[in-house]
Amino acid sequence: MKIAVSACLLGETCRYDGRSKPCARVQELAALGHELVPICPEVAGGLPTPRTPCEIVQAPWMESGKARAANERSWTILDASGADRTAAYARGAQAELARAKEAGCELAILKAKSPSCGSGEVYDGTFSGTLVPGWGIAAAAFRDAGITVIDETADFSRLANG
Repeated sequence: MKIAVSACLLGETCRYDGRSKPCARVQELAALGHELVPICPEVAGGLPTPRTPCEIVQAPWMESGKARAANERSWTILDASGADRTAAYARGAQAELARAKEAGCELAILKAKSPSCGSGEVYDGTFSGTLVPGWGIAAAAFRDAGITVIDETADFSRLANG
């Protein structure tokens, strides 16, 4: 299976803090015969590494409870200094979605809690470390496009057969 994977989980130093978050469980999927397609919506959207941390302060799911990406105008993603980074996040989400679709990815394993990649839980936009139910902008776009989205904490047992 072709799987889109947050590049930071594969050891690429592309996170906001200039680091990676390598995940052996994710990396081992390649040895099982899966093709891992590294993605990073933040970098694809033109944001530098390192960069000021960002959080979602407005998203479609905040009203509806659904993981719909909708359009860029329905999101607001700010960095910790208050600068609006929504356009870069939206641009990167669409670029990486197009890449994943072109590669034929059926699944995406994305970094938990990220404003791009979070699937089911993200930071609340107050920069206080508080988590709320929700979806990152790229994760929502992938789901809207029919690609199953999980994070690195998920049960990978169904992927054991390659």
